Amino acid sequence: MLAKAKEEWEQEIVDKQAEKERYLAERISPLHTSGLSLSQLQDLCRELHEKVEIVDEERYDIEAKCNHNTREIKDLKLKVLDLRGKFKRPPLRRVRVSADAMLRALLGSKHKVSMDLRANLKSVKKEDTEKERPVEVGDWRKNVEAMSGMEGRKKMFDAAKSPTGQ
Repeated sequence: MLAKAKEEWEQEIVDKQAEKERYLAERISPLHTSGLSLSQLQDLCRELHEKVEIVDEERYDIEAKCNHNTREIKDLKLKVLDLRGKFKRPPLRRVRVSADAMLRALLGSKHKVSMDLRANLKSVKKEDTEKERPVEVGDWRKNVEAMSGMEGRKKMFDAAKSPTGQ
């Protein structure tokens, strides 16, 4: 796999070089300096020098625009960060909306839909739950005195043992 990737990379380099040579051959005509007099060579040098100056001016202008845009982007990023830091989100308030009001808001005021959610709830009787577990009220001092000492420990042990033995 690495060998194949290396081959493709080398092929890509060769393709780029061929593309560069094709582009330069298309844009630039080859120089024929043989058989030219000194004045003709000087004229050729002046022409080439003028072309180089034009290309350098264009490159400088593009570079200046790029630097300007980069600075503008940095400034805008700083402004965005400043605005983010200064903005405080207001505390949200809880809004209670009934089911009827919610349906009216969703469906519009033309539809008359009422929804009583509490009508479908089951009622629970609290009296039944209280009757099921009777509450024993006794004197706590008697219980403490009865359980104190070794006799109390034996009673606790026997009490814990007896329900499992049945």
